[in-house]
Amino acid sequence: MNTRFLVVPGAGVAVFLTLSLTLAHAQLPGAAPFPPGETLTYEVDWAVFTAGKIMVTLVGTGKGGPSEIITSARSQGTVSLLYKLQDDYHSYFNPQTLCSQRISKKINEGRRHRDVDISFDGNRGVAVVEARDLNDPNSAPQRTEHKMPACAEDIVTTFYFARRQPLRVGQSFQFAVNDGGETQTVVAEVQAEEPLQTALGTRNALRVEPKIFGSLYKRKGRLLVWFSNDEQHVPLRLKLMLSVGTITANLKSISSAPTISAPAH
Repeated sequence: MNTRFLVVPGAGVAVFLTLSLTLAHAQLPGAAPFPPGETLTYEVDWAVFTAGKIMVTLVGTGKGGPSEIITSARSQGTVSLLYKLQDDYHSYFNPQTLCSQRISKKINEGRRHRDVDISFDGNRGVAVVEARDLNDPNSAPQRTEHKMPACAEDIVTTFYFARRQPLRVGQSFQFAVNDGGETQTVVAEVQAEEPLQTALGTRNALRVEPKIFGSLYKRKGRLLVWFSNDEQHVPLRLKLMLSVGTITANLKSISSAPTISAPAH
């Protein structure tokens, strides 16, 4: 079993949700559908095992500065005995444009321990990456720069950019995203509306597939995301299909936010 793949949901929920029209960030209408203090908690399953837990919290309102999203991912149960994961991300973005300004990552995955900081300089058109290997504390951090457009997302703000979109079945949208390498354009398809059983009851959901494999990530696979079909577009479920099996993150609770859509009939 390649336990390295078990970290993908942690980096993603925490990783991914990349998601018409090619909407310009400066033209996004209306107020954000996610309130300050909103915390989303997910349980991650791999095959028959409970693999971990992810929490995503929107901390700031952006008054006088950027908003902040704190994401934590922890392995649990049998999977934690095989491969311990403890990741913490802090992402900062402009609440008006939803452009990412910076993301810092503290990565502890098995024997891999790294600090990574990515700063997005839209004026210069570069993403500046500083990475430090904590297994070698005396080593100097590695610094690289990559070209980017005036506005790009990190792997956390993609969630919030997606939630701001109309999400109409049959449409697609695209956005630029950088995860420490070359900036990639990701296309997301809104494929279907369907009822979804969740810990919060049966919800009407929109199934979206961001095409992250072959572009942002070179390995083969598919990612499906179900958003609540209402103004908030809460990510209810993520399903990551890889050669090692299917990894699913299900929303278990939501706090400090208005009630999401009424149960489907």
